Amino acid sequence: MQVTLLYIEHKGKDWIGLGFEPDTAIHAQLKTAGGTWSNTYRCWLIPCIKENITLIKGIFGPLAYYDDRLLRKGLTERKQKAVITQVNRLVPAKDSVAPIAPQNIAALMQFQQLLVLKKYSEHTIRTYRNEFIVLLRLLNHHSVNELSFDNIKAYLYWLAKERKYSEAHLHTAINAIKFYFEQVLHKEKLYFEALRPKKPMQLPKVHSTADISKLIDGVDNIKHKAMLMLGYGCGLRVSEITNIKIAHIDSKTNLILIERAKGKKDRIVPLPKKLLEVLRGYYKAYKPKEYLFEGSEGGKYSTRSVQEVFKAAKERAGIKKQGGIHTLRHSFATHLLETGTDIRVIQELLGHYDIKTTLRYTHVSKKFIGNIESPLDKL
Repeated sequence: MQVTLLYIEHKGKDWIGLGFEPDTAIHAQLKTAGGTWSNTYRCWLIPCIKENITLIKGIFGPLAYYDDRLLRKGLTERKQKAVITQVNRLVPAKDSVAPIAPQNIAALMQFQQLLVLKKYSEHTIRTYRNEFIVLLRLLNHHSVNELSFDNIKAYLYWLAKERKYSEAHLHTAINAIKFYFEQVLHKEKLYFEALRPKKPMQLPKVHSTADISKLIDGVDNIKHKAMLMLGYGCGLRVSEITNIKIAHIDSKTNLILIERAKGKKDRIVPLPKKLLEVLRGYYKAYKPKEYLFEGSEGGKYSTRSVQEVFKAAKERAGIKKQGGIHTLRHSFATHLLETGTDIRVIQELLGHYDIKTTLRYTHVSKKFIGNIESPLDKL
């Protein structure tokens, strides 16, 4: 017996359609298995789930010939349709001229798969993907693979001129495009470096020790207090705060392991005694299972929620100075420098690859700057 399998979308549900010579015994088995006869399609329908393929082969037996070409074609088209719908929702409509063309959807899938295979961070994958989508949605039916260097140059000019991209944002857009053409398509280097704008030299935003003390003391929730103390007391990034597991804290040696931080680099930071006291009280109250800070439904606490905790604490303390939770890390480094800690020790504690990144804090320290005597005072 020949059995033709096809994909059918009917009444908002996915079905496997079955075409075969009428057989009363098989009809009864299909009905028992949850199948239904469709007068519209003049065939039997059974829910389109993987397990039902095995079920169908059990009903018709090993001697039946199965033609599943129409089923595979339909499932492929359904998958492509779902991907297109999902992708076209990722970027607001104002950023698009047209939906992404099918050939560029395939390019996007290759782009994202390689980012995952190369183990880029979730943040980088999301950022690069969204930048690549902005380009793809502007191309209409044109293939991204056919873009010339001049086309890319014109696109980056549009981002700077019309979209008002900052220097840092343009660097991200360039990195995303560079990754696709050089890593996915294996094309020769397109001299992207010549297109990169010079980044402005911005000083890190730092809070005074008095403001930090006021900010932490104003928090009653012991969980939130522990997060802020960890950020300032150990100089951590917000992602490092949420990634810490209970096993990473060694109360015997007063050390914390910061595992797979930026650049997939592990490092050790000291555990302040004041923080240890708060963490013990927090642990008794919340009893986290794996991560030090967990959400209401388990799993690690979200970085956005930690940022909101900091924002609320800053408002409660009446601190008007701009800056997000990363200012705790900047303040940690600056205050260490002001108390005489060697710059290379601070580099290790922060996990910086390049000492130049850490040297920014020498320009921020008000203690050093305030002690400089102007030649005007010597007149």
